[in-house]
Amino acid sequence: MVYDDELRAVRASAGAARELGLSEKWMRGQRVTEILPHHLCNRVEDGMERVLMSGETEHFHVRGRARPDVSEKVYSVTVSPLVTPAGQIRHVEVSALDVSEQYLARERLALLNEVSTQVGSTLDVMRTAQEMADFAVGRLADFVTIDLLDSLFRGVEPKPSATGAVPLRRAAQQSVLPGVPEALIKPGDVDDYPASAPPGRCLATGRSSLHSIEDDATRGWIRADPGRAAVVRRFGIHSLMVIPLRARGITLGLAVLVRHRRGDPFTRDDLLLAEEIAARAAVAVDNARRYTLERGTALALQRSLLPRRISAQDAVEVAHRYLPARTRAGLGGDWFDVIPLSGARVALVAGDVVGHGLRASATMGRLRTAVRTLADVELPADELLTHLDDLVILLASEEEGSADHESDLPIAADVIATCLYVVYDPVSRRCTAASAGHPPPAVARPDGPAEFVDVPPGPPLGVGGLPFEAVEWELPPGSLLTLYTDGLLQGPEHDLAKGQARLLRCLEQPVPQLLEPLCDEVVGRLLPAQPEDDVALLVARTRVLDADRVATWDLPPDPALVADARARVLDRLEAWHLSDAAFAAELVVSELVTNAIRYGQPPIQLRLIRGTTLLCEVSDASGTAPHLRRARTYDEGGRGLLLIAQLARRWGTRHQPPGKTIWAEIELTEPDT
Repeated sequence: MVYDDELRAVRASAGAARELGLSEKWMRGQRVTEILPHHLCNRVEDGMERVLMSGETEHFHVRGRARPDVSEKVYSVTVSPLVTPAGQIRHVEVSALDVSEQYLARERLALLNEVSTQVGSTLDVMRTAQEMADFAVGRLADFVTIDLLDSLFRGVEPKPSATGAVPLRRAAQQSVLPGVPEALIKPGDVDDYPASAPPGRCLATGRSSLHSIEDDATRGWIRADPGRAAVVRRFGIHSLMVIPLRARGITLGLAVLVRHRRGDPFTRDDLLLAEEIAARAAVAVDNARRYTLERGTALALQRSLLPRRISAQDAVEVAHRYLPARTRAGLGGDWFDVIPLSGARVALVAGDVVGHGLRASATMGRLRTAVRTLADVELPADELLTHLDDLVILLASEEEGSADHESDLPIAADVIATCLYVVYDPVSRRCTAASAGHPPPAVARPDGPAEFVDVPPGPPLGVGGLPFEAVEWELPPGSLLTLYTDGLLQGPEHDLAKGQARLLRCLEQPVPQLLEPLCDEVVGRLLPAQPEDDVALLVARTRVLDADRVATWDLPPDPALVADARARVLDRLEAWHLSDAAFAAELVVSELVTNAIRYGQPPIQLRLIRGTTLLCEVSDASGTAPHLRRARTYDEGGRGLLLIAQLARRWGTRHQPPGKTIWAEIELTEPDT
C-alpha cells in the first residue's frame, strides 16, 4: 500500500485488499488507523512517521490478526520512502510479507533453548515441575497444572494403577491471573482423574491430545465434576492440551495447558511445541526423581551407620546433630560417636571422609566400626589413630586393585579422612585428644571464655608416614566439650575463621540446662537452611565422680590379705546401699586380687567406682594380660576369668605405663542412691 504524508491510503494492491478483507476503493483516503486493526496500526504508523522524517527505509515485524475472522499471523513489514524528482518525500510505501511459519519456527526453537536453561535448575521434583509451569504460562498457555504420580515424591519407580481412576499429586500450577484462581486443589494435594477423561487416557496411552471445551470427552468429564464445570464457566476456558511427561520410557505424570484469556485456540503447532517442552521437562523431573532415590538410599545408609542412641555412661551428658548436605554432590562421610570405656571413661569421636555419595557413607561406616574396635582394645589416642591410618591405607590399596581389574567401575584409588579422638576421665577430670587433620575441639569452662584446644593436627588418615601426637589437659565439672566437622564452620561465607568465631560466641553465652536447645542454636546461627556439606555436631557436658563414689585401696602382695580386700569391698557396698551386688562383687574382687598377687607385680591397687554400674578394677605393674580359657576336668586353674565373665556384664584389660588394669562391670539391681 501507498500512503501520503498525512498517512492516508492512496493505493492498495490486490494482495492487500484480499488480506485485509477491504476493497481498494473503500481504503483510498482512509487513515492507517481506520484500515489496520488497533494492535497492528500503532507499530506501522510509528514506522511511517519515522520514514517520512528520516527518509530511511525501515524493517520490522508485527504480530496479530489482519481481520477478526482469520488466525494470528506474523508479518515482515518494510516501509520505504517515495522520493519526488525534486527530492521531497510525499509518500511512503508499506509492504507486508506473511512470515508466520519461519518466525514461529525460530520462536519455538528459541523457546526450546530457553526451557533447557530455565527448567531443571535443581534436583527437587516439586521445584522442577514448578519451573515448567512458570515457563509455559504466558508463552503458550494461560493456566498450567503439573500432576505427577505419587510414587515419584518417594523416589520409587512408577507403576501402573490397578484401578480405573488415576490418583495424581499436584506438583505445580501457574496462571496469568494472580493467585491462580482457576486451580481446584493446592500443590501437594491429590486429584483423581477418571480413566475416560483426557488426563486418564493420556496416562494410559502415553500420547498427548488437543481438545476444545465442547469435545465429547471433555464435556463428559466436566459435567461429571461440578467444581470443574464452575471454573470453566467462570473463566471462559475454551481450549486445552493434555501432555504426558515421559522420560526413559516411563510416564511420570502429565501437564494440562489451558487457554481462556487468549481468544485463539491451541493449534497442532502448539501441541508439538508443548510436547517438546514436556519432553525436556520430564527428563529434568526424572533426574530429580533418580536423585531423590539415590539420596534416600545414601541417607538411609548414613543414618544406619551413625549411632541411633547414646549408651548410658557416667562421664558426660551429650547432645548431637547430624545434617545431611542438600546439594547435587550428595551426602558426605561425616560421623560422630560416643564410646564408653573402662574406668567410667568415655571416648568422643568426630570424623569426616573426603567425598560424597554412597562410597563416602560406606567408608565412614567401616572407619566408625574400626574406631570402636580399636577403642575396645583400650589403645591410647595417638596409637589408635596410627592403627586407623594403617587401615585407611589398606582400604585405598584394595580399591586401587579393584579399579585395575574392573576398569568400568569409576572407583577412586585414594581414601582420605579426618578424625578427632578425645578421651575424658571423670575421676581424674583429665582429657586426652589426638587429631588426624580434623578441626580442634572447642571447650567452654563454667568460669572462663570458650576456646579451641591446641591439639596437634596431624596428617589426615590415608597419608601415612607421619606420627600423631596426643595432648592432655584438665577440665572442671560442667565444662562443654564440642566436637564437629568442618561443614559446621563453612557456612554461606565459606570462611573457616569466621565460622570458628561464631561457634565460640554461641558457646560463651549462658549455657542452658539442657544441651538440645544449645545444639539447635549452634546449627541455626552457623548454617544456612540448605547446607552445602554434611554437618556432624557433638556437644558434651563433663561430669565428675565425687570422692564418695570412688574407693581406692593399695594392697600388699600377700595372699593372706585377699580376705581383707573382700571385707573392705563388702563394707563399702553396704555404705553405698548396694548389698544386692555384694555376692558378685566379692567373687570378682577375690579372683582379680588373687591373680594380681599370684601372677602380677607390685604395686597392686584395688578400685571400686559406683556409677550406672559397679566397676571393679585391680591394677598391677606387670604387662602380662590374662586370657579367658575353658578349664578341663582335672585342671586346677583357668576357672577364675570364666567365673568373672559369667558374673560381670563385661570385663577387659587396660594397659598403661607401667603395667595393666583388669576390670569388670557388674549390673546394679537397685536404684543408685
